[in-house]
Formats: sequence, structure tokens, C-alpha cells
Amino acid sequence: MIKQSLIVASLLLSLTACQSSPQTQVEDLAIEGTWHIESANGQPVIDYSPAELIFDAEGNLTGNNSCNNFFGGYVLSGQSLQLQPAGSTMKACVDALMAQEQRVMQVMPSVTQAQMVKGKLVLKDASNNTVMVLSKK
Repeated sequence: MIKQSLIVASLLLSLTACQSSPQTQVEDLAIEGTWHIESANGQPVIDYSPAELIFDAEGNLTGNNSCNNFFGGYVLSGQSLQLQPAGSTMKACVDALMAQEQRVMQVMPSVTQAQMVKGKLVLKDASNNTVMVLSKK
């Protein structure tokens, strides 16, 4: 009887040892602050362009899309990132900056993930394509 109890106890202990440990949650990236946009949709930004994204601690997203200022929000969970631009100013700029502004505004809603690569914040879409590269200001 004692022998059977020891066998059952050892089987139970071995089964509990095989249980997987709970998954640890991935820490959010440190993206708060001002980031200069280096490229958008595969094209580098124009030299001395004011294009930037500003992430604050409350989930607000502001910045400059090359010509106009914009505002909105963002949601960050681990490496999952959603940018939610809500509005912008409407001033006219030179054609090159206006075209760059359109690229920036088009790719922002497609962002689904972010990762740090060699000090740069790389934003990717659902197909894992890099849509924006940012450097910390």
C-alpha cells in the first residue's frame, strides 16, 4: 500500500513538473518622446524635414507630417503598436513636402508592430513590412 502511494505521489509530482510555466508578458517598448521620421513607406524623408512623431505617456500622439501638425493617439502593448491619427492642420507647402506628408499619413494607420533595431524605432505593418523608421531626437 505504501509502495502504491509513493508511485502515485511521484507520478503526480512528475506531471506537475511538466506543466508549462505561465507566459511572461513582453515589456512595452520605451517609445515616449520625440522621434524624427527617417523614412516613410520605403522612401527617405527630405533633408531637414520637420517630420516627427511625439508619443506621450498618456497615449497621445502628436507631431509633424512634413508640412502640417497632426494629433491623435496610439496604443502600445509589448511590441504591438497602433497609431491613430485623428486630425491635422491644413496649410499648403511645396509639392515635395506635400507628397511626403501624404506618405506619412497613409502609413500611420497600417502600423501594427514596433521594434528597436540598432537604436532606431522600426514600425511595421501586418505583413511585417517596414513602413516607417524613426530616430530619437
